[in-house]
Amino acid sequence: MKKLILLFIILTTASQLTMAQRYLTKNGHIKFYSDGPLEKIEAHNNQVNAALDTKTGGFVFKVLMKSFVFEKALMQEHFNENYVESDKFPNATFAGKVTNLQDINFDKPGSYEATVVGKLTIHGVTKDISTQGSFDVKEDHVQGKSVFMIKLADYDISIPGAVTGKIAEEIEITVDTKLESLK
Repeated sequence: MKKLILLFIILTTASQLTMAQRYLTKNGHIKFYSDGPLEKIEAHNNQVNAALDTKTGGFVFKVLMKSFVFEKALMQEHFNENYVESDKFPNATFAGKVTNLQDINFDKPGSYEATVVGKLTIHGVTKDISTQGSFDVKEDHVQGKSVFMIKLADYDISIPGAVTGKIAEEIEITVDTKLESLK
């Protein structure tokens, strides 16, 4: 009987440790910003799904493109219909890995620099990316942050002739996710 109780305690503890190694969110935040000669364009999306496995370094995102909110409704319409073709390509995704996992202690509160590499898919085009960011480990969650640039042409996103040279060809992507421990 004592062996059975000991086995139960070990399995319960191991299960809790395994679960604490995975973090996720359904309401992460991604912002994109473009500063062109004609217009500054900024959009926010607070419906970002993300998951982090602190044991393997696996890191994934899924973003519904129609969930980006713009200051002007016309910009949002043009974004979805003309640029990213949200009906045809409804999601952007990222699947990658934290490459310097050994430098991050997810059991100790603090701020840790991170290097993440993986595949970013936007508009049906997948490209390898590498970016720097940080994980702020808190008692009850992990905050992941990164800022990086992408070129629209790399993802086959065309700028209409009427606004060529007036809209930036490169945009800044800001990722900010509060990842909760999977329980």
